[in-house]
Amino acid sequence: MCDENRNEAPFTEEQNQQMIDNGMIATVNAPHNIHCLSIIGQIEGHFLLPPQTKTTKYEHLIPALAAIEQDSTVEGLMVVLNTVGGDVEAGLAIAEMIAGMSKPSVSIVLGGGHSIGVPLAVSTDVSFIVPSATMTIHPVRTNGMVLGVPQTMTWFQKMQDRITRFVTENSRMKPQRFRELLMEKDELVMDIGTVLEGSEAVREGLIDHLGGISDAVQCLYSLIEKRKPAEPEKPAKSSAKGKKSDKAEKSAKSEKAEKPGKTTSHTKPLKPSAQKTAFVQLRPAETQSRRSALNSADWHGDR
Repeated sequence: MCDENRNEAPFTEEQNQQMIDNGMIATVNAPHNIHCLSIIGQIEGHFLLPPQTKTTKYEHLIPALAAIEQDSTVEGLMVVLNTVGGDVEAGLAIAEMIAGMSKPSVSIVLGGGHSIGVPLAVSTDVSFIVPSATMTIHPVRTNGMVLGVPQTMTWFQKMQDRITRFVTENSRMKPQRFRELLMEKDELVMDIGTVLEGSEAVREGLIDHLGGISDAVQCLYSLIEKRKPAEPEKPAKSSAKGKKSDKAEKSAKSEKAEKPGKTTSHTKPLKPSAQKTAFVQLRPAETQSRRSALNSADWHGDR
C-alpha cells in the first residue's frame, strides 16, 4: 500500500545519474558541502579492461577533481576506497591530483586498498581504515612482453622508487620499512609482499586512524571549520557618556572647520585676537591641566 506522506527521494535525478556514471555525489542538507569520490574495482589506465570488470576510469576522475578544486560551493573531499589496484601511472596521477588540492580531504579504506590503492589512500590530509580492511604492499609488475635487458630492471626500479617516495612523504612510514614490507617473501603464496590489516596499517604508520565512515566525516568537518576565516566581531554598543563625548568631538571639529574671517548665517567675522581669546575660553584651565597630565603619563608608559 502506498504511503502518501512518505518523504521525497534522498537524491535528485541528476545525483542518481552522477552516481551511475562516475560513482560520485555531492552531499546536500548537511552541515558542510562535501564531495564523495569513490575509487572501486580496478583502476583503468591507458588500455580498456574487459566489460565484466568493475573499473574506475582515470579520464573521469582527473577532470572531476579539477572541477571540485574550482567549485566554491564544495568545501571538502571524501575519498572512499575499495580497490584491487590497477594501472600505476593512472593511480599515481589521481593520487597527485588529490594531494595537490587546496581543499580539506579525508580518505577511508573499506574492504581493500591494494597495490596502487596504497598511494591513493595516503594522498589525502587524513586517512582512515576500518578494522576489517586490508592493504597489500608488493613490487611493481607488468603484463605482456618484457625485454631481458638491464634497462628493463632500471625502469622497474625507478617506477618503484616513485611509488615509495610518494607513500613515505604522505604518511608516517619510513622508506626503509616500506621496502622491507615490499620484499617480504613469507607472507604471500604466489607473490612477494605484505598484507596489512586495519590495525596493522595504523601501527606501521601507513594510515593515520582506525575508524568508520562517521569518524571520517567528523574529521573532514573539523578540517573545514579550522580553515574557515574567523567572523569579525561586532562593535560593542557605546554608552550614553560615550555618545556625549562623540557629539562633543563632532562639535569641536565643526568649530575648527570654520575658518577665521568667514561669515556664516549666524556669526560675524572676528578679529584675529578675539578669535584666539574665544578659542581659549572654550577650554578651562582645569581641563587643560588634566589632559596634559594624562598625555604625559601615556608617553612614559605609567598609565
